[in-house]
Amino acid sequence: VACIRQRKAVVSTQSTGGDSKTASCVNFSYCDPVTGDQAANQGIVFTSDKGSRVIFRLSGTGSTGATIRIYLEYYTRSELSRNVREILQPLVAFALSVSDIAAITSRGEPTVIT
Repeated sequence: VACIRQRKAVVSTQSTGGDSKTASCVNFSYCDPVTGDQAANQGIVFTSDKGSRVIFRLSGTGSTGATIRIYLEYYTRSELSRNVREILQPLVAFALSVSDIAAITSRGEPTVIT
């Protein structure tokens, strides 16, 4: 996630796939609704000009062996019958390009897809 933070200024002008462009790239924080505790730098959110989002987060309590989570969100009202993998492919390509995750992790594919 730190690598993506370093590149976010350059990435902010990239295409998110198809005819979409990156509209914003921000670090996000979390506020616990019960305690009010703030947790900064919880991940990076890229939002396209059409409302799609790519979110990167680290998950885990240690500094080694953490899981890199990538969330893909695509907004549509008209493509509900299309294959989900086909619809998300441009966002997947963008996420892989932005993060360089294959080179960083030495993995060519995710270990879990949910």
